[in-house]
Amino acid sequence: MHCLNFKGEQSLEIIVQKFGGTSVSTEERRKQLATKVKAAIDNGMSPVVVVSAMGRKGDPYSTDTLLSLVGKKFMSDNKNAQDLLMSCGEIISSVVVCNTLYNYGIKAAPLTGGQAGILTDDNFTNASFINTDPSKVLELVKNGIVPVVTGFQGITKDGLITTLGRGGSDTSACILGVALKAKEIEIYTDVDGIMTADPRLVDDVSLIDEVTYNEVYQLADQGAKVIHPKAVDLAKKANIPLIIKNTMSDSKGTLIIRDVSEENKRFITGITHLDNRIQVRVRLSENPNHAAYRSLLDSLAKNNISLDLINIFPAHQIFTINADEKEKLNQVLTKANINFTTVEGCSTIAIVGSGMTGVPGVMAKIINTLTENNIEVLQTTDSNITIWCLIYTSKLAQAMNLLHEDRKSVV
Repeated sequence: MHCLNFKGEQSLEIIVQKFGGTSVSTEERRKQLATKVKAAIDNGMSPVVVVSAMGRKGDPYSTDTLLSLVGKKFMSDNKNAQDLLMSCGEIISSVVVCNTLYNYGIKAAPLTGGQAGILTDDNFTNASFINTDPSKVLELVKNGIVPVVTGFQGITKDGLITTLGRGGSDTSACILGVALKAKEIEIYTDVDGIMTADPRLVDDVSLIDEVTYNEVYQLADQGAKVIHPKAVDLAKKANIPLIIKNTMSDSKGTLIIRDVSEENKRFITGITHLDNRIQVRVRLSENPNHAAYRSLLDSLAKNNISLDLINIFPAHQIFTINADEKEKLNQVLTKANINFTTVEGCSTIAIVGSGMTGVPGVMAKIINTLTENNIEVLQTTDSNITIWCLIYTSKLAQAMNLLHEDRKSVV
């Protein structure tokens, strides 16, 4: 059995290694997982492993498969029970991965999120962590044992299991990485790292070697699914490097840090997108109840309707919503006697790059590239490092390829 050398808590070089559902889904992939853990040990590191549920929807122990065992109304009325059910997949993964590590001569022990010290509130199915006590994890490491922690879950002060919402296993890895003062956090998935665009839509994409926390936060928040934005934010606050890697390859992956090296600075780092968007327009002239018009955004916020691309003008307001919230939007605005129009079948493209900050003419070049190719731009907005364009989804692939091709010559 491999034994981790413990020289006192201050001298530990802890590395958190998180493995997603596809990374633990088959015996062959779990063997690759074991080689990554063994390599960390051989390099003098003390690994702490975090795992997701095995596989994806349709696989026997995936979270979605477990949820299909009970009715939607039962889940809606019993959130605590739903969390208990959803936590089963990660528990199974942790034990199975420990078995794989055992077969590689590595001592390992499974821990639930609660046993690992992740304390949360009682907002079941989307809990927020309150505090972390990693003492049990450190005790295992001290004794030469690799902790294999269930991602996606924590525990309330009353001992009830909670789950952390979408991307929860990434969040678990970063919660533990921060609490353990890890040297770095590795996120293993089924791709080589973060690409310059979605390879399913765009030709000739390339791997991003280095990217800043701010850039990857925007990419993740706007559709790139390699890591969850909450996890990025946690790592950024503690200034712990994140690395996105492929379980099944030796690719160096994508390094996420505060500032990239000069050779890796880019004007545009990456382009991503969000589908299933609806544009909503509310005109003052069509709404004689000016008080309701002016309190529109507050009314939507109180009803938990999330808005993007918000443009406010004296005579009208424009924003986008997820199409899944169309019915709720209709109910809220109808109740408030607000007249509005919508444009459906839209997608948002986000062009992200810290090199754009303070450079004039970038928006104009992007708009020209699209309009010259008969792609109607329905709406735009921007921040320091991101430009957003709303277009019809039918033109998405064409637009993404054009902008990706032009990204090196935008200025």
